[in-house]
Amino acid sequence: MFSATLTDEQQRHLAKNVTNFLTFYKHISDSYIIEFFSENLWESLPISWQESLSKLSPPQIADLLLDKTVTNRRYPSVWPLSLLAFRASAHALAYPRVPPGQTTLHTGTGKPEEFHSNQCQSSLLGHLFRKHVKPKKQHEIRRLGTMVNNLCDLTSCDNVVDVGSGQGHFTRFLSFGLGFSVTAIEADANLVSMARKFDGQVRCTLEKERLKRTDVGQLSQVVSGPSPHHVVGWVNPKASWEDFIEQLNRRDDESERPAPTGGPCKKRQWISMSASAHQPDSEAQCLSPAECGTPSRSTGDGTVSPRRVTDCHGPFLEDLQVHNCSSDPAQAAADHTQTPLVKRPCRCGPSVCAEQSASRHFNRTSSSDSAGDREHMGGGFILTGLHACGDLSATLLRHFVSCPHVQGITSVACCYMKITTEEDPSPPGVVAPPPTAQTATASRSDFGYPMSDWVRGLPEHRLSYKAREGACHAVEDYLHRLREESEQLKIHCYRAVLETVVRAARPDLRRAGIQTIKKAHTLPFAEYARLGLPRVGLPADLPLSQACVEAKLCQHGRVVAYFSLVLLLAPVVETLVLLDRMLFLQEHGIQSQLVPLFDPAFSPRNLVLVATKQGLHEGVKDAG
Repeated sequence: MFSATLTDEQQRHLAKNVTNFLTFYKHISDSYIIEFFSENLWESLPISWQESLSKLSPPQIADLLLDKTVTNRRYPSVWPLSLLAFRASAHALAYPRVPPGQTTLHTGTGKPEEFHSNQCQSSLLGHLFRKHVKPKKQHEIRRLGTMVNNLCDLTSCDNVVDVGSGQGHFTRFLSFGLGFSVTAIEADANLVSMARKFDGQVRCTLEKERLKRTDVGQLSQVVSGPSPHHVVGWVNPKASWEDFIEQLNRRDDESERPAPTGGPCKKRQWISMSASAHQPDSEAQCLSPAECGTPSRSTGDGTVSPRRVTDCHGPFLEDLQVHNCSSDPAQAAADHTQTPLVKRPCRCGPSVCAEQSASRHFNRTSSSDSAGDREHMGGGFILTGLHACGDLSATLLRHFVSCPHVQGITSVACCYMKITTEEDPSPPGVVAPPPTAQTATASRSDFGYPMSDWVRGLPEHRLSYKAREGACHAVEDYLHRLREESEQLKIHCYRAVLETVVRAARPDLRRAGIQTIKKAHTLPFAEYARLGLPRVGLPADLPLSQACVEAKLCQHGRVVAYFSLVLLLAPVVETLVLLDRMLFLQEHGIQSQLVPLFDPAFSPRNLVLVATKQGLHEGVKDAG
């Protein structure tokens, strides 16, 4: 079904089939596993399902129910056709989660090949971009950075806006590693402060490398992009794209100052993009790539624009490189033998390199900051959001459609339970907007789901909070636990038993938050209850019926089997949410693709929605 990009009609047909399927099994996707005993969830299944599932060991559940890649299944009993149809439909309707070129599915502790030599450091990412970055994030920024690079090549954009940038790990990779002019916006001021601190550390390292090479007489330039511009700001989902651009333009005292240890890097200035005063092909004033020492390429019209790599995996990201712009081939060959900082191939001729070198030298020594001294943006930028939470991903898509200056987008979503809907406009866990934000009542078209008119028109399109929360679960991680018969599998049973204890003492207290109890799977249930009960306001020494507790704990196999049914529906729910966004773009005349970019066992939310306003090419699928 997903071997090629779906046509418009196929997308609409798939959305209809998914909603029909989810409606039929709504009682499973909307159920809470902690209510397994208190709501008699096992009894809600057909008797034939109960008989088949109760006989399965955890590894059998993994192979016979959850893992679609298993072909030689051996059943301990004859399964009812309804259960076989449920499994087959769930597998067929869910978007594939294995990245292109990955033939096997890593599960649990299995990590991508780039971490085989060092479990904590990607062999495909330079040391500057591994510092302070966990392995999962290293994997993500390398692969998504490659996709953004390809998208910029398709759209001839050299400017990127990273929304929900956090501590700026991805932002630094785009800027210092790939040479883009990047503006990053993040609502948490503390995270932005950390991002600026880490930017300074990278600049410091680059400067030390530059001085070290100058001391030994190397006439080379450090290749890196301009320092990112960080904006502290909450992206209002109800604001217009003009307000969003104005927000990106905002400067505070700290962002006005140059990087603490780098060269004199002038601030970039976004254009005033009001609807009345701006045309799509207008040019913006920004920092010249020469002013920040950015590698450049000839555009053929006498101007110079930033140059990026086309292959940004493998050895090209080993470290930051020094690129010699000498017009002497012999000298260039000699310099090539020196240890590089960034292994980035030069795609321009010797004469262009010499011209760029002179241009960089002139602009780095210039102190002018007038608009006339800056190079123009060229009229567009790429929007990207790496795991933009809840409605933020939907908001970026709306800005992409509405704003004439956004030429492309890569959207990696997460936290689907925080998406607003007409039935649930204020879901739990959503961060409250700042007091100054304008929060007018949203119309039907302002919610995070559904976005498309087509899905909104389907009779059974609604997704409950629980269904959307379930879509965030990691199927691959649970597969590993099943196959290893991990002790952690009993935690759901523990919590479900504790729920019956809580309700017996407080019938009005339902699904109270207990949060994670450290190493709960190593504790006897009595100790688990002693730690958990005070968290809901009950005494730790609340009497327990030992016989009743033991009778329920013996059913932990049924709890695992039922939760696996819920988990089987999770990718289908995620498919509907993302398919709705693709249909939204389609209704605005924009084609898009959904790409499984990350290793799902390493990064469960691995689907990237990618689109440009001029259409996509096959090359954007493979991100290295």
